Amino acid sequence: MSHFLDIHTTDPVALRQMLDQAAAMKAARAGRPRGAPDDEQPLSGRMVALIFEKPSTRTRVSFDVGVRQMGGQTMLLSGAEMQLGHGETIADTARVLSRYVDLIMIRTFDESVLAEMAEYADVPVINGLTDRTHPCQIMADILTYEEHRGPIAGRKVVWSGDGNNVCASWLHAAGQFGFDFTFTGPASLDPEAEFVGLARSAGSTVVIERDPARAVEGADLVVTDTWVSMHDSQSAKERRHNLLRGYQVNEELMAHAKPDALFMHCLPAHREEEVTSAVMDGPQSVIWDEAENRLHAQKAVMRWCLGV
Repeated sequence: MSHFLDIHTTDPVALRQMLDQAAAMKAARAGRPRGAPDDEQPLSGRMVALIFEKPSTRTRVSFDVGVRQMGGQTMLLSGAEMQLGHGETIADTARVLSRYVDLIMIRTFDESVLAEMAEYADVPVINGLTDRTHPCQIMADILTYEEHRGPIAGRKVVWSGDGNNVCASWLHAAGQFGFDFTFTGPASLDPEAEFVGLARSAGSTVVIERDPARAVEGADLVVTDTWVSMHDSQSAKERRHNLLRGYQVNEELMAHAKPDALFMHCLPAHREEEVTSAVMDGPQSVIWDEAENRLHAQKAVMRWCLGV
């Protein structure tokens, strides 16, 4: 059984196969209506549980549409509906769901919930996001980079801002896909040392650079994310803005990167905060392709998990 829990725990050969399949499935759908089924229906007769403890737009829609395009059905469940880990243990919920569905995707807060679900489920489990990592997003991001610029191996990726869960999965991917990674942001928001160490031990050059202009020199890709969580208090938001204001991705910062450097943001974005509209809507931005590619990358992840 193949769970998709994190990029660094998934075999690099399997990761490459997923991206190749995602690109092929995307190409096969060219010109079709969004609701049209794929030629292949590998999920025909399959039921997929989509569990959301955290609110979602892109994850919910892309997984739901992807399952339907491949001929399967979805069961959407919220944490509130399930009282996940409260009225019933995660382990028992995993055992029960395994009697009803063929695949579980969970978007949750604590990484331990994901781990326990995977440990006790008899069907594959996919990490749709935790507070610590977001592997499906980075699969879509690498798919996007490579369809615009070719192989990401040997490239320089720069993250500007908060060393959050998306940044963590970028570090996981650096070691698996062979690119170098630079983080620029305040020391109090550095990515976890464990994740930096994993990338370095896999042969990637990882640099921590406080000066954002120096950090993006020679960058092939510049990435950022929102500075605040929807659950942050007003005072916490103000503190983060004060900390991160100097790491905004704007036209001046992008001018220090390579002329053909791309810009990515996993969305939703707070325009004029972590990134300006001039960059988001500018010629280097590929954020809309990035958002679409969640669909194609996750379809390939689901097929890999199910072996179909």
